[in-house]
Amino acid sequence: MELDLRTPWSIGGVEIPTRLVLAPMAGVSVQAFRRQGRRYGAGLVCSEMVSCAGIEHRNEKTLGYLRVASDEHPLAIQIFGSDPSVMAEAARMVAAAGADIVDVNFGCPVKKVTKTGAGATLLDDPDRACRIVAAIADAVSLPVSVKMRRGLENGSRACLEVGPRLVEAGAASLTLHPRSAKQMYTGEADHSLTAELVERVDVPIIASGDITSRARAQAVLTTTGAAAVMVGRGAQGNPWALREIVDAEAPDPTREEIVAELVLFIRETVRELGERRATGFLKKFYGWYLGRGRFPRPFKQELVQLQTLDEVETRLFAAAPGARFVLERLQDELPQGDEVLLDLPISIYGGG
Repeated sequence: MELDLRTPWSIGGVEIPTRLVLAPMAGVSVQAFRRQGRRYGAGLVCSEMVSCAGIEHRNEKTLGYLRVASDEHPLAIQIFGSDPSVMAEAARMVAAAGADIVDVNFGCPVKKVTKTGAGATLLDDPDRACRIVAAIADAVSLPVSVKMRRGLENGSRACLEVGPRLVEAGAASLTLHPRSAKQMYTGEADHSLTAELVERVDVPIIASGDITSRARAQAVLTTTGAAAVMVGRGAQGNPWALREIVDAEAPDPTREEIVAELVLFIRETVRELGERRATGFLKKFYGWYLGRGRFPRPFKQELVQLQTLDEVETRLFAAAPGARFVLERLQDELPQGDEVLLDLPISIYGGG
């Protein structure tokens, strides 16, 4: 029997309308990406990770503003760092920005992060990890969630030891991506670990890793007892995958729908980041939207080589003229709401 992914659930006092969570991804999870995810069925969306050191020292080049739109809620803002007091202050700031949940990154495997003692490294320092969670939980009234990997090394079971301690320290939810930091994104996610973690704690567990279809989501939820699934790379340039997972609606998007969503994404990203930053940031998205056999491969290369985003739009509309009408409908349906602007350095990646 299939589970209804539109059954609400909650983290702390925050009600989440579907069992699908859109992952925080560095250089990807800008507001335009999050708002699109909400439109296509994600019940909870997450910012990319925000550097707490940048917040503390105010000396990191300001790469933009963290914007929270009214139609993003519920929204988790993810922070990373290694100092409990600095993390607590960062949590206060993101709470002031309008976040519903403070998410803590104990999973990032990238050396730029782990060499600072943050990210997945903290799974090898559970005492510090617990002090960080406790400090954040004391600092804000919002629920605290933690995203983690299985451990640093292949075969590690550190998550099963650290997870219950994080809950004792104040975590209201845990997300497990059951790959090791060493694996990065290779191999398969071992969701037998997810099932074991569910048995060991009494807070909702979000299962992350290899959730690429409704069938896979259903299988993971059924076999692990997790409260929800998290989708990351599968949603890059492919919001239709979210709709298929939540609603079992899987018609392939038309060329016009693809172009309309891409143009809307371009315009929303420019509004958020400014034209200069958006121009470089958006190039990776062309391949994500236009791939999967949707458009000829040379078309993506042609777009990447264009000098301005106006030229990109013109070329896209030439390839699918009917997309203009789809875009008008999308823009009419897009919620118009106030934003909270927080003067806050964003990701160390410079991706927005």
